[in-house]
Amino acid sequence: MKKLLLAALIISLVGTAGELLLIEHFEGLWQIIPLLLIALGIAAISWFSFKPTKQSKQLLQVIMALFMASGFLGFALHYNGNMEFELEMYPSMKGIELTWETLRGATPVLAPGSMIATGLFGWAYTLK
Repeated sequence: MKKLLLAALIISLVGTAGELLLIEHFEGLWQIIPLLLIALGIAAISWFSFKPTKQSKQLLQVIMALFMASGFLGFALHYNGNMEFELEMYPSMKGIELTWETLRGATPVLAPGSMIATGLFGWAYTLK
């Protein structure tokens, strides 16, 4: 089971990093955070995989918690950015229509969920 979790974690990290680089998700600090976390995550996973100590486990768990937090933050940032755009285009829009158009906006609101899933994979990998 641990090998399966590690495989899922690596696939998620590589896939997410690749996608972020392809869409040039590195304009400013907020967009760089997921890429930095992925780099830190790879380092922590390597350390924990080759030397599973209490310290390497704790570091990996902290980084995976940061992954999950960044996913929720990313959701909020994407949602707010889309809402601002919709309100700029259609200032009178509100309610369900505004929510729906915000969710369907140019910035994928649910995409940061991959950071949450990756964090959960990583956290599960540290469990016995």
